[in-house]
Amino acid sequence: MSLVRVHNFTISLDGFGTGEGQSLEAPFGHAGHRLMAWAFPTRTFRGMGMHGEGEASFGVDESFASQWATGIGVEIMGRNKFGPQRGPWQDEEWKGWWGDDPVFHTPVVVLTHHPRPVLEMEGGTTFHFVDADPAAALEQARALAGDLDVRIGGGVETVRQFLEADLIDHLHVVVAPIVLGRGERLWDGLEGLEERFEIEATPSPSGVVHLILTRKPR
Repeated sequence: MSLVRVHNFTISLDGFGTGEGQSLEAPFGHAGHRLMAWAFPTRTFRGMGMHGEGEASFGVDESFASQWATGIGVEIMGRNKFGPQRGPWQDEEWKGWWGDDPVFHTPVVVLTHHPRPVLEMEGGTTFHFVDADPAAALEQARALAGDLDVRIGGGVETVRQFLEADLIDHLHVVVAPIVLGRGERLWDGLEGLEERFEIEATPSPSGVVHLILTRKPR
């Protein structure tokens, strides 16, 4: 069976995966760009249109960042990753943060209590808006992915819900050397999670630590 994977999911030293006060102008709330500062210089993120100074990096961070798309047939994301709106859609003009040709190039399942029609974008990205629990959403995603893997793209609540349901096989968490103090914490309610996974840690010269959690045999 295909794997369920998380890649490049960054948290602060105190466990927050996003800051407080997300808005159109501040996708990560008061955290700004600090959580993802490690990723912007990498070749992978430069290829997604992220701007930075100097040559793209090919080191430790790039080695991890580059694995996010390999073998992926579909992404599942939460409503808050797709956009800053809450509640019923005020309009359906919002098509995500990524422009007319989003970076995914696969089907994307967006979890929301307010479904809307399928949204087809350039480059093969198709957004499917569904109201489903993690297990049901994964079933729908696997039908779209064929034999390829499913990526859980975030945000924090979505990743946490899939961990609570014990549906994640591979989890790549990046611990950034910042303290946010407020926002959404990844690990809340997940006491004892380490017992389910083999865990490896790789420090990077950029100051982050890459944690790889691989699900133990069930």
